[in-house]
Amino acid sequence: MRRPVNRQPTLKSQDFYVLLALLARRGEVLTYPGLAAFAGLSMSEVHGALKRAELARLLAFVDGQPRIITPAFKEFLLHGARYAFPAARGTMAGGVPTAYAAAPLNTLIAPSADPPPVWPYAEGSVRGIALTPLYPSAPAAALRSPALYENLALFDALRMGNVRERNLAEKLFEERL
Repeated sequence: MRRPVNRQPTLKSQDFYVLLALLARRGEVLTYPGLAAFAGLSMSEVHGALKRAELARLLAFVDGQPRIITPAFKEFLLHGARYAFPAARGTMAGGVPTAYAAAPLNTLIAPSADPPPVWPYAEGSVRGIALTPLYPSAPAAALRSPALYENLALFDALRMGNVRERNLAEKLFEERL
């Protein structure tokens, strides 16, 4: 007897990554090739991510342009995404600072003696505790776009930070939304 196939769509980390990239480019007219180049993804990955985000009701297409549905996105970002995409820490590595060690939180939180969290990346300049990025192309894309870098670092603070770091990240995301 054949087992039924589960056709339940689910969000992937790349879908949320694309939403954070859209947030960084908010108000701009976007094309699939432009968004793909910005995020360091293929056009088919961007297309799939946008379709899954639309199914999850985090995104709508208005006049052919993807638009984040702010109330739904805000609720998922602040209350669900850190459980859907938990932080995976590793060992010491060279990479790109994230969470409280990156802007804008690094100006609000005094550095400690502990090694900072970093996305492992060959072109990174800081040695710290490895934190798996939301998507493999995130470190390279973040270094090309300060707005995307801040969004990704704030999300990392939400998913791995202590209460103070999460509260600051929530407040900064509230201002962006």
